[in-house]
Amino acid sequence: MERPSVIIGIHGLANKPPVDEKTRWWRDAITEGLSRNEGLDGATFTFGFVYWADLRYETPLAGDAVTEPYRPQPASEPLHGAEDAPSLTGQDVLATLYAGIDRVEEVTGITLVDDLILEHRFDDLWHYHGERAFAAEVRARLSERLAECRGHRILLVAHSMGSVIAYDVLRLLERDAPDLRVDHLVTVGSPLGLAKVKMKIESEFGATRVPNNVKNWTNLADGNDIVTVTGTLADDYAPSDTGVVLDDHRVVNDYRRPTGEANHHKSYGYLRTPEFSRIARGFLETGAPEERS
Repeated sequence: MERPSVIIGIHGLANKPPVDEKTRWWRDAITEGLSRNEGLDGATFTFGFVYWADLRYETPLAGDAVTEPYRPQPASEPLHGAEDAPSLTGQDVLATLYAGIDRVEEVTGITLVDDLILEHRFDDLWHYHGERAFAAEVRARLSERLAECRGHRILLVAHSMGSVIAYDVLRLLERDAPDLRVDHLVTVGSPLGLAKVKMKIESEFGATRVPNNVKNWTNLADGNDIVTVTGTLADDYAPSDTGVVLDDHRVVNDYRRPTGEANHHKSYGYLRTPEFSRIARGFLETGAPEERS
């Protein structure tokens, strides 16, 4: 008997629109990608969203405060794949520079550069690492959602800071719920390559590696997404104890703000890339979706 399938998403940094709206926009972006990239018009799938912005912000974004809503890509504009990515991007230059900084910070334990980045660009992640109560609440939301889906086939999609939360929760669940498995972890726009983040993982869980309760881990990074720092993670995360290897992919995040300005880090752009659509279709077609409220 096939297990039912569920896609679970967890968002990243900063305040967000209300949970219902944010959930709908993630689902719509996935659906758009499946339709345009894979020809699956009207695809239905069970989707659960882990929302934690309310733990940091009193009121969600609404009205004019939502400067980056989900909007489908115009039909006249293609959704570009990795083959359309430029051969050299700003991230490539940054990755070369950061590689040296990374080595120095890990050897010395002094993370002045990362501290500056986290405090001023990734404020929520700074608090997540410094406030145990906040971190525990955020982790609990994802842990509880995964527990609700025990027995399902799970595709866990984690954006930005959400990828750090997802990684930490999966390492915790190795110990606390060893029977729980995630069929595919997909990290998008992930800062898991930051030296400070890796050092925090090492201090709590030991060596950085693929979690043992994950059957597949794919990391997607746009070449101009500075949040991803190095763009790849496989060199930083060793295979799991069962030999599961992290698979890195360069993608093109085509998201544009209503002003026309590109945002290569936006979740909606990642969720409709051809590479993610291919993963989602493969996942959905190997299981039997089940409708849940």
